[in-house]
Amino acid sequence: QVQLVESGGGSVQTGGSLRLSCAASGYTTSSVCMAWFRQLPGKEREVVASIWGSDGLTFYADSVKGRFTISQDNAEYTVALQMNNLKPEDTAMYYCAAKAAQWSQLCDPKYEYKHWGQGTQVTVSS
Repeated sequence: QVQLVESGGGSVQTGGSLRLSCAASGYTTSSVCMAWFRQLPGKEREVVASIWGSDGLTFYADSVKGRFTISQDNAEYTVALQMNNLKPEDTAMYYCAAKAAQWSQLCDPKYEYKHWGQGTQVTVSS
């Protein structure tokens, strides 16, 4: 059974940095898409960044390009999201998600992510 455990998050001021981590257990292959989504109350969940374990191919939402970096440690099945130059509009609940995927194209969020973490709150004050 796959489980995702998130850590990190918290409150910072505009321009600050935070690092989120997600540890996955239960996978036996490196062909795994791992992603971070975020959601504000009453709004749809949106993908922030994703990474495919087989070759490290990454994707970033336009709103976070140049500020956020997603990275992975395949040996430990962990993925991190380093968030720099945070803005108030980055405030949201952040969720780690994962799914086994034979091709990197399947990391696209239009293909359902099967496993989700419990979420961690990120609050950026102005």
